[in-house]
Amino acid sequence: MANYSFMSMFKKYVSASVLLVISALLALVCANSSMKEGYFDFWQNIVSISIGEFNFFSHNGHDMTLMQVINDFLMALFFLSVGLEIKREFLVGDLSSPKKAMLPIIGACGGMLFPVLVFWLLCPDNADMQRGLAIPMATDIAFSLGVLSVFSTRVPTGLKVFLAALAVADDLGGIIVIALFYSSDLHVDFLLLSLLCVAIMMIGNKLKYHNKFFYLLTGLVLWYAMLNSGIHATIAGVITAFCIPSTLQNGTGYYLNRIKENIRSFPIIDACKTDTVILSREEINKLKSVESAADKLISPLQDLEDNLQGLIGYVVIPLFAFANVGVDFSSMSLESLFSGVGMSVMSGLVVGKFVGVLLFSWAAVKLGVVALPKGADWYSFSGVCALCGIGLTVSIFIADLSYASLPGCGAELLSQAKLGILCGSMISAVLGCVLLHIFLPKAEKK
Repeated sequence: MANYSFMSMFKKYVSASVLLVISALLALVCANSSMKEGYFDFWQNIVSISIGEFNFFSHNGHDMTLMQVINDFLMALFFLSVGLEIKREFLVGDLSSPKKAMLPIIGACGGMLFPVLVFWLLCPDNADMQRGLAIPMATDIAFSLGVLSVFSTRVPTGLKVFLAALAVADDLGGIIVIALFYSSDLHVDFLLLSLLCVAIMMIGNKLKYHNKFFYLLTGLVLWYAMLNSGIHATIAGVITAFCIPSTLQNGTGYYLNRIKENIRSFPIIDACKTDTVILSREEINKLKSVESAADKLISPLQDLEDNLQGLIGYVVIPLFAFANVGVDFSSMSLESLFSGVGMSVMSGLVVGKFVGVLLFSWAAVKLGVVALPKGADWYSFSGVCALCGIGLTVSIFIADLSYASLPGCGAELLSQAKLGILCGSMISAVLGCVLLHIFLPKAEKK
């Protein structure tokens, strides 16, 4: 089960990473060409879904822009998908037992602590700049696994599993940071509505109510309540994911027996007969019963995770990258990259991530707590540690939370942070590729 879930995850993120890179490049082209004015203005258009005077996309009485809808609503769907993945990994995947989870979690702890430390040491002692401490914490799972896929069968499966599991643990750390440090001006009324939504979903879970649309609809209300409560709205996606049932309503045997009974009682049709077969109402009902039972053999958690795969990988993440990666280089200089926020973010990703993941993993192995992934040595493992510095999607998201709302210098600091993320991710990808190319076993020539 664990191997199957990992391979499906790997294929999903590798294909999504291609679109992510294309979207990021298009954003940079648009932001640095004659289209830049239209590009930046486009994201400031107001979005409205209204019933009378009520607008679903309103934040404390203010209508949301297209950029805000992408960053607050569509990214809530992204975090819903991430939450489902985290829950599945802890239940049946690579984080489901201490033996499997220990090394990625220890590596992720080092990979979150050291980038923050590097940022803090390099960033000027300025309260506004220091708001971005958490930016280099995240590893982009799609981009990092996409780069790793370049080496195909040369990479031991254990290293692929380690990187995927570490990125999932990283996402969980990022979610906790967003919930704790990017909430402000709490509104009690909406906070109580949020708690009510969570209580309703938990009761539904306790009563073994498995209709996923019930949880999605309640999660939608939760998103609106959290948007206006002061807690960042994307956390609603994670909470909803954790409330969605991971079990079957009546057990596997019940549905398999129902399918067998319906098929057994269905009339045998001559396979050579080419005429159209007109089914009776009873036969149609039997087929519908088979279809219903087959659908219920998949838990709501895995069914929803599978259904969200295409939307997240091919729409949400590319659109987020296209809207957020665009940095206008015309008003920037090399000083923007080698000082201040830009330098701090870039160093946090390239140096902090690499040293943190490698050092914590090395210490855990030397102390006998865990073992290196099967088929890996410290040289090839260091290449994967370098890839952990690829922090695109979640890093940009945290950068936006850190600086976008700051008056005055916010826009400039956000641009510097994005530049640091792009350069840091690129350097980490190249460094990882070089190390892996040198130290992985050479591919056999056919």
